[in-house]
Amino acid sequence: MSFIWALVLVLLSFGVSTVNAEEKITIGAIEDVILLPWGIKMPARIDTGAARSSLDARELVIMDDVAEFKVPKKYGGQKLRLPIVGWVHVRSAEARERRPVVEITLCVGPKQIRAEVNLNDRSIVMYPLVIGRDILKENFVVDCHQSRCLPPSCPEVPTK
Repeated sequence: MSFIWALVLVLLSFGVSTVNAEEKITIGAIEDVILLPWGIKMPARIDTGAARSSLDARELVIMDDVAEFKVPKKYGGQKLRLPIVGWVHVRSAEARERRPVVEITLCVGPKQIRAEVNLNDRSIVMYPLVIGRDILKENFVVDCHQSRCLPPSCPEVPTK
């Protein structure tokens, strides 16, 4: 038996499984995403270089383990209140900062995904949502030469 097959058998015996690329959905470098249950549609930068996903949170206020913030006016300006599930330290080009993490449900193509995202004022960047490897690794294959190749189509998306 080859070394690779022996390694695969060891990994499987520890409950580690792999997902074939054929089972994943292909998305582009930019995709429209809907935040559920609010039906807020916004563009997301699909960033294989980002370890974690991040959502634009304007006027962010933390009170008793709850994050209260507004989505950008361009996407409705709705105020959201979500429980904080943790904190992360993020290193960017400007600084190292501590950000709150919340759980949110996203509709990406036909997939509804419950994910953790950190909150940050992203007003100086183009995209209000970054989808990082934490969401991508189990669900998607990214074709960097494409954009908006899979519009959100979850059955749970509210009709307007």
